[in-house]
Amino acid sequence: MTVPFLELGAAYHALKAEIDAAVSRTLDSGWYIGGPEVAAFEQAFATSVGAAHCVGVANGLDALHLALRALGIGPGDEVITASNSYIATLLAISMVGATPVLVEPDEHTHNLDPANIERAITPRTRAILPTHLYGQPADLDPMLEIAERHGLKLVEDAAQAHGARYKGQPVGAHGHVVCWSFYPSKNLGALGDAGAVTTNDPELADRIRTLGNYGSHKRYVNEVRGTNSRLDPVQAAVLGVKLRHLAEWNERRRATAAFYLERLAGTNLILPAVPEWADPCWHLFVVRSPERDHLQERLAEAGIQTLIHYPIPPHRQQAYADLGLGEGAFPIAERLASEVLSLPIGPHLAGEQAERVVEAVRQAAAQ
Repeated sequence: MTVPFLELGAAYHALKAEIDAAVSRTLDSGWYIGGPEVAAFEQAFATSVGAAHCVGVANGLDALHLALRALGIGPGDEVITASNSYIATLLAISMVGATPVLVEPDEHTHNLDPANIERAITPRTRAILPTHLYGQPADLDPMLEIAERHGLKLVEDAAQAHGARYKGQPVGAHGHVVCWSFYPSKNLGALGDAGAVTTNDPELADRIRTLGNYGSHKRYVNEVRGTNSRLDPVQAAVLGVKLRHLAEWNERRRATAAFYLERLAGTNLILPAVPEWADPCWHLFVVRSPERDHLQERLAEAGIQTLIHYPIPPHRQQAYADLGLGEGAFPIAERLASEVLSLPIGPHLAGEQAERVVEAVRQAAAQ
């Protein structure tokens, strides 16, 4: 048996009739920019995450970029983020002209460690930007307390956290603004690029919407130098269908994660650590092994497809060589990058496939 990492087409085939009807409805409507499908999805998604406002944008990177820009963050400013984040988080900071300031994650949860934030704050710091990595919520309360005490903004990167809960509440409205990606492989994935921001601040939501619409409220009247970043109505229609199934599909992910945690206990792998206040949506199930490459090779030979999220930490990427952060600058991030391995997980992973993954992992880990 071969087990793919994730079968993207399975989600479409499971909902084919609903998705086809939604796409056909959108095409028949004649609304190909904005319109009722976008408005309906924005309202439904805001409600699902407990936020007052949702603004659809073209992709997750734009969500981060527009959020930072709408907050007035720009050249000369600093934004604190995790040293093991996906590079999009840093790219958004750079796009507004600000400087990313990296701090180490908690080695157990892989999320930004609140204990490391305060020592990185300078007079130029404007925001803290945690990522809810792998679908596990970061510890937001201490970050909010630090942000309030220092007059900073908390911008959440929730690109992997659709349906995750922090202390019983959905991720989506804790910080000043929360940024989402609906890339096809996400728990809530479009059939192409798509993104959104959620917030309880109506003025901030309006600024983000204006910036993403050429800096305009009214056609041909441009108030600021904006850009073109709008959620496509066809993608909004698809996302609206999938949103109705998100809770059920996340429960399937949780069941697979619980199975892995139980059946892989006692191996020489480091399994995901989940704080008692966290309810992950299990976008990824990430194990660690000092023999990661060997483990991945053995699993590939057994027909188990795995991925590495992420093999190179941001400060070691050529794109950020100008930061002057060489090897050893962030030992936790570097160690995680050399040890992490993502096992197959998804709402359409069959029980026998999960059994096969466990069997292959236990055999490979013992070799």
